[in-house]
Amino acid sequence: MAGFFKKIINKITNKAEIDWDELEADLIAADLGARLSMTIIDELQDLGRKINAEDVISTTKKHIASILPQDLPDLKPRTDALPHVIVMVGVNGTGKTTSTAKLARHLKNQGHSVMVAAADTFRAAAVEQLQVWADRLQIPITTGAQNADPSSVCYTAHQACIKQGIDFLICDTAGRLHTRNNLMEELAKIERTIAKQDQTAPHTKLIVVDATTGSNALQQAKEFNKAIELSGLVVTKLDGSGKGGIIVSIYQELNIPAHFIGLGEEPEQFKMFNKEQFAQEIM
Repeated sequence: MAGFFKKIINKITNKAEIDWDELEADLIAADLGARLSMTIIDELQDLGRKINAEDVISTTKKHIASILPQDLPDLKPRTDALPHVIVMVGVNGTGKTTSTAKLARHLKNQGHSVMVAAADTFRAAAVEQLQVWADRLQIPITTGAQNADPSSVCYTAHQACIKQGIDFLICDTAGRLHTRNNLMEELAKIERTIAKQDQTAPHTKLIVVDATTGSNALQQAKEFNKAIELSGLVVTKLDGSGKGGIIVSIYQELNIPAHFIGLGEEPEQFKMFNKEQFAQEIM
């Protein structure tokens, strides 16, 4: 949210008086949410003196640091020789399939073996896109026929990973509209099917959200969390939009931490979330 802080500096510097309503609106527009925005405003007003841009920035950063948890550790292979199963969920257009490929690359670069499963079988373009990424990254992929049962694709991929001793399986599920109950039920079926070969699987469930969609991202996380208890966020389009506040809102509302962030289209523009860096650079 470097863009947010720059905007605050430009607005407040050389102003005779603070427009508190405007400042609160700016905080909310940065997707920090009404509750946190009001808390920041109250604290600034309680200073009982004229405030400057640095007061706003330091107070905002302090609250972000106090709300967000310790950074999550990187994903690790299982110790029992079974694959660590990751399920990727989210609505269409968030960058879910691309994030699946980027995560696969990240894990491969850590020295782990990885397979991806193209379980978005109702959208041929999604399967083709993941196939292109898999070929580019030289990562094995499991696909199914058009409109095949997504859970069967995940099951087949899981079976192959077990036989081949592969460390990680990443299942790219359909980009569901979070208002479609039958599609949410499909996620539960994927969970049940994977668990047939390993009762502890899936082990990591990540929702991919687009930082620029604001409150829609929060609503998506709420709905998906009801269907499949989420482990963390992958937040895309954090490339100078000044909209990273959604990370704070989702954690404050749902206790779902950011795990990875996407900063652009290229596979290397993907990294683990770091809250200190987030507060300093992205905000």
